[in-house]
Amino acid sequence: MKETFDITGMTCAACSARVQKAAGEVSGVSEANVNLLKNSMELVYDGNPQTVEAVCAAIDKAGYGARPRTKAAAASSDTGTFDATQLAINEKRRQLIVSAILSVPLFYIAMGPMFGWPELPILAGMEGMMANALTQLLLCFPILFVNRHYFISGFKTLLHGSPNMDSLIAIGSAASAAYSIVGTYRIALAMGVSDFETAHEALHGLYFDSAGMILTLITLGKYFEARAKGRTTSAITALMDLAPKTATVVRDGAEVVVPSEDVQVGERVIVRAGESIPVDGVVLEGSALVDESAITGESVPVEKTVGDRVTGATVSNSGWFAMEARAVGDDTTLAGIIRLVDEATGSKAPIQRQADAIAGVFVPVVLGVAAFTFVLWMVLAKDFSVALTHAISVLVISCPCALGLATPTAIMVGTGRGAANGILIKDAEALETACKLNTVVLDKTGTVTEGSPRVTDVLLASGITDVELLFDAAAMERKSEHPLAHAICAYVDEQAPGIDAGAQVTAFGQIAGGGLVAYVDGKKVLAGNAGLMTKHGVDISELSQQAEALADEARTPLYFARSGKLLGVFGVADALKPTSTDAIARLRDMGIRTVMLTGDQERTAQVIAAACGVDEVVAGVLPAQKEEKVRQLQQAGECVAMVGDGINDAPALARADVGIAIGAGTDVAISSADIVLMHSDPRDVATAIELSQATMRTIRQNLFWALFYNAICIPVAMGLLSPFGITLNPMIGAAAMGFSSVFVVSNALRLRTWKPSE
Repeated sequence: MKETFDITGMTCAACSARVQKAAGEVSGVSEANVNLLKNSMELVYDGNPQTVEAVCAAIDKAGYGARPRTKAAAASSDTGTFDATQLAINEKRRQLIVSAILSVPLFYIAMGPMFGWPELPILAGMEGMMANALTQLLLCFPILFVNRHYFISGFKTLLHGSPNMDSLIAIGSAASAAYSIVGTYRIALAMGVSDFETAHEALHGLYFDSAGMILTLITLGKYFEARAKGRTTSAITALMDLAPKTATVVRDGAEVVVPSEDVQVGERVIVRAGESIPVDGVVLEGSALVDESAITGESVPVEKTVGDRVTGATVSNSGWFAMEARAVGDDTTLAGIIRLVDEATGSKAPIQRQADAIAGVFVPVVLGVAAFTFVLWMVLAKDFSVALTHAISVLVISCPCALGLATPTAIMVGTGRGAANGILIKDAEALETACKLNTVVLDKTGTVTEGSPRVTDVLLASGITDVELLFDAAAMERKSEHPLAHAICAYVDEQAPGIDAGAQVTAFGQIAGGGLVAYVDGKKVLAGNAGLMTKHGVDISELSQQAEALADEARTPLYFARSGKLLGVFGVADALKPTSTDAIARLRDMGIRTVMLTGDQERTAQVIAAACGVDEVVAGVLPAQKEEKVRQLQQAGECVAMVGDGINDAPALARADVGIAIGAGTDVAISSADIVLMHSDPRDVATAIELSQATMRTIRQNLFWALFYNAICIPVAMGLLSPFGITLNPMIGAAAMGFSSVFVVSNALRLRTWKPSE
């Protein structure tokens, strides 16, 4: 069973690592994935309510809070996430304003004499030393108070044995403040005995400015970080904004306007020109031109008439129609898209495990390094002030946040950018794997071709009338969901509407890779390829040459036989998609080999392959053989993507390293895939791979920066370069720490400008 939890108290990667570890150690839990950006956790467990209670208790013991997200909360989880983000921004802004107002005079008073700035007479000279110290204390205390959450969280997690970034800040700032308070007492005692030299020395040893500025600069960085985090969710916000807020429904014979979420399945909904369609449904009356670009990406409006399906969040440009609501609330297409994007942003890429492993031990290691630095400088310099300065610098410059944000920020922006381009990525692992692909396997019908074939030729066997052929063909094919069956039924309806009315079809069966078999009015009828006919002893020699000629022109020949005798052949053509050739060319330019799989016969497949330029063709395959072909490629060391749209593609989609489903395909194919192409455009296969490459490039840049920053800055903060005259003030360290996270998030936000190549 899978359940979502809201987590409170997390501030950095060490927090999320600790929460994930605490939850994962509970008996009955199979998997726990914590998302620092969304303050949530996806838990896979045995379904026992006691396991949930144990998980909450374990996380509480670790110093954090956890509660299962209720169904109602889950339905509005996205809105809640965005509200929480805005609240965090507002809170950081308030803290920053108060801290900055007090930090400016504090810094001026403390550092002014060093820079030769004019001093206030009341705080200058020997007589003003005590007043100077008290003024710094009074300015520093409100800064400590307004930023008290660092101390509450930091010392709480420290006491629970799971220190986080707040622990580093709290220890560094508290040590500075405590040392300064002791120094203030030293000044007071020295002034009491007129020991001005000791008082002056103590005044220069005050660190109130460091304590206050550390918190101010970190809060400044956290404010920018919170703003940047908010922008990473803009893609989901944009999707949510597509949903109309109200709907016009017919109740008790009158039109009433109700909130969209109150629309019930089966209700009659009225849509006028310029309005957004509130839910998914079917047109009952009227017609309109509907702009479906929000869902399909197609800019040209589509005419909708009686019987046509319409999708929520699309817009009626003109006309009027009444529709029956078929899918509402969480069951609409838009809700499904939002859910997929949201789940993807909450998932973890394999590369993040490396960062999580480092983050899990990062803070304890930094605490140890700071303690070692303090002891080292006490031994070398025998100066408490110098030792404390270096130790505090180590604490405040270390940044586990950059490690924790490196991957999820890029994943969130990357998946959001994919959604904006009609590419729905179900999880982060698929996004990471896609950049490693070197072979793309494509189904033919509906993927490379339009998937809406039409009858081009009809060949009759000797002694057979067109009525006989059309009767049996219609009776048989109406039982099938195959695109070729739809083409034949459409042709029969044009030529002889209702010809098969009253036909009794029994023992209907589908033969994978062969065709259909059934009894029509008590007579055995076969429909399918030449292999099926030969297997059942039907002589097809009379029309075989003509059928082969059709195949040479990329027209699929479908044989029909009754009671062992050939009736005729339908030639069915499925046109190549206009973008297929360009899609294959883009993949080739990326160094990716293409393979086309089809259950169609060899000749037809070869003609299609030659037209679009695929590297390899495998024709006449059964559904199981598609999966087998994918497995063979994987065993040969290839990283394989499977692109398909039908039920028969589902096993291969599930087997592939990355399954890519055409958005217009079946629900089974879409559910089996890792990536869904909403535009049903084969060019989006290359686009998805390009997006994966761009996202992974950003993640690697972020991880490099996070590791490089800490690897360089911590030794400098320790004072290892002091012999060369290079030292680091704690205030500079605090600023660097705050903005290292901002750099990582800002780098991820560059993905918002990403565009696919043409």
